[in-house]
Amino acid sequence: MIMEKTSKDFLKSLLRESSPSGYENSAATIWRNYATGFAKEVRGDYHGNSYAVLNPRASTSILMSGHIDEIGLMVKAITEQGFLKIAPVGGIDPHVLAGQRVYVHTKKGPVFGVLGRKAIHLQKKEDTKKVSEISDMWIDIGVKDKKEADKIIEIGDVATIAVDFQKIRKNIYVARGFDDRIGAFAVLEALKLLSGEKGLKHKVTAVATVQEEIGVRGAITSTYNVHPQIGFAVDVTHTSDMPGIDKDLFGDIKLGDGPVIARGPNINPRLFELLVKTARDNKIPHKVIAESRGTGTDANAIQLSRGGIATGLVSIPNRYMHTPVEVVSLDDVENCSILLAKTIMSIRSDEDFII
Repeated sequence: MIMEKTSKDFLKSLLRESSPSGYENSAATIWRNYATGFAKEVRGDYHGNSYAVLNPRASTSILMSGHIDEIGLMVKAITEQGFLKIAPVGGIDPHVLAGQRVYVHTKKGPVFGVLGRKAIHLQKKEDTKKVSEISDMWIDIGVKDKKEADKIIEIGDVATIAVDFQKIRKNIYVARGFDDRIGAFAVLEALKLLSGEKGLKHKVTAVATVQEEIGVRGAITSTYNVHPQIGFAVDVTHTSDMPGIDKDLFGDIKLGDGPVIARGPNINPRLFELLVKTARDNKIPHKVIAESRGTGTDANAIQLSRGGIATGLVSIPNRYMHTPVEVVSLDDVENCSILLAKTIMSIRSDEDFII
């Protein structure tokens, strides 16, 4: 599959922005601006969630959610020497941080720096065998002291790893923060597909939710706001097509094999069956994964909103999650959007998902 140029340009712009949890504004602006090209309504809310709506007056309300926030680092203190002490925003693996280049995002724009720690020559032998801790690292922005740093950096500024969206081979790409800006992208692309359908019967709202990485917070507020009868979350899921992964535990999930449809207590069984049937009927490649509890995704919050929502979860396979080198197949992304659009088009106005 070859992604349309306008879609890929949008994806590049989205992934090049910074959007750590609570600081999603610039990415949200890009998402909303793109949505104005086809949505009937585009808006935000007090929390920072972004909404794009089709058929706003229809009786049946369907939500599609992908979180737009990413993991990052926050400046907690500035030392007398001008180094920035940091804390994680979301679940960062400290093993991948040391030696990375970063941008600290300030009111005046990004400030380039590096993540430093003691060189191996300066460590005690026993320290070289210990797990790296973020508390032992710092950001070096090349200033001489705290006074100079204070003119550039404010406490609470956030930082992201300085890497770009890049093609590896064929339709396989690497980027920082595919988790889950790729989901926010996929639900908006699905809405774009639906905007071209004349027979759409339902109100459909695509939402780019905020603060998922610190507790699915945006999904709680946005689902309460939209109050749908049906909700789909789109997130990423781990692949098992790499060394050291037990497929019996995690499933046989590969890049390029299509979106992954979740089954389990977090998922409405009738909606699960409809997703699978739609995929089969339309020859959309897909996998099924078993989730034995709440998933820790937006689907968890959607299902539990108000009096309960019929919820589905569709995931995009992702290698190396929560690292600066997350890897996905754009074929899987496009098939995810197609699956969502075709599933929503297949839902009858009188269809009952009560179980």
